[in-house]
Amino acid sequence: MSQSPPGSDAEPDGSSPVRQGRSFARRKKRRRDDSLKGFLKELPVLILVALVFATLLKTFLVQAFYIPSESKVPTLKVGDRVLVNRLVYRFRDVHRGDIIVFSDPHPDPHASQGLVGGIVRWLGEGFGLAKPAEEDFIKRVIGLPGETVEMHNGRVFVDGVKLDEPYLVGPPDVRPFGPFQVPAGDLFVLGDNRSNSCDSRYPASNDSVCPGGGLGFVPIDKVIGEAFVVIWPASDMGGLN
Repeated sequence: MSQSPPGSDAEPDGSSPVRQGRSFARRKKRRRDDSLKGFLKELPVLILVALVFATLLKTFLVQAFYIPSESKVPTLKVGDRVLVNRLVYRFRDVHRGDIIVFSDPHPDPHASQGLVGGIVRWLGEGFGLAKPAEEDFIKRVIGLPGETVEMHNGRVFVDGVKLDEPYLVGPPDVRPFGPFQVPAGDLFVLGDNRSNSCDSRYPASNDSVCPGGGLGFVPIDKVIGEAFVVIWPASDMGGLN
């Protein structure tokens, strides 16, 4: 039986520890390369599944929205991101006091971003990473179909009854409006920051107070959903209503 000469590092199988270590490193590298190749092959499928899931979530359940203006201060601040329940109004009617997100009641028929731009913005808005396009607004429901809304001395009256509005902070907006009767199928909405909100008090043709016009009455079929929670920033996180 042959033995290794004194001082030799050879093992009985004829390979040295150094050679074995190199062989192990090569096998480990091959396994790592194979895993990476497998992941890269599966990546397009994973991306597709994620997009499909995001599409279903955004279309039917919950969507994130970015708050672009001061019209909802102090309830919502510029830069807040809220989640909107798109499903709620399939099971109940809109209630007074709901904070709703809705599409522009008077959209520009010539406004277009193109297919690619529209998809990119649509995905960005769905995850709350992009500011919503101008056709999306967030306001509080004040008047329901058939009701008469008016304001005197900074207080809102609905069908002659003064509305309790604990969410208002600071000096009231004392500019009177109304009385306006809300048409069937429409809503009357206001911002919580009344002095800095272009809302249902001003028609689309009113450029003197609201650059680009006000909102006028909002058709119920333009409502996207109800905002129910602030998710970002962390300092503002919490439920609405």
